[in-house]
Amino acid sequence: MTAITPGDRAPDFTLQDQYGRDTALSALRGRPVLAVFYPLAFSGVCSGELAELGARHAELAELGTVLAVSVDSVFALRTWSDREGFPFALLSDFWPHGAVADAYGVFDPVRGTARRGTFLIDAAGVVRWSTLAPISEPRDTDAYLEHLRALA
Repeated sequence: MTAITPGDRAPDFTLQDQYGRDTALSALRGRPVLAVFYPLAFSGVCSGELAELGARHAELAELGTVLAVSVDSVFALRTWSDREGFPFALLSDFWPHGAVADAYGVFDPVRGTARRGTFLIDAAGVVRWSTLAPISEPRDTDAYLEHLRALA
């Protein structure tokens, strides 16, 4: 499946965060959302990427909402979030396994995880920018901020 592209309407979803609370993309309309799909909690590259998002969260939160999405269970995400102190929602795309990642075109059926895809969704629910990185390479948080600022 091909990843959705700028100009596409972002597929709506409702997923549980690390505390078991429902988060619906449609409920966040009115401000930009940065949906960051990543393969697995506790893995090296993902830990580094999310630590960087956490370190830059104040800058990012001024411009939009950060949602980090993986196929991990709510319980694994809670343990990881508590350990790392992430200040943003970690959403569980656990069941049906990877359905949201699949809707965005970033589910890897061979690995059973999300690929490293990011989607900047505007206040009306339209994708305005996206990027897909190899599983072994972290994404650039500066690029997130650049595109969020351009959207503002």
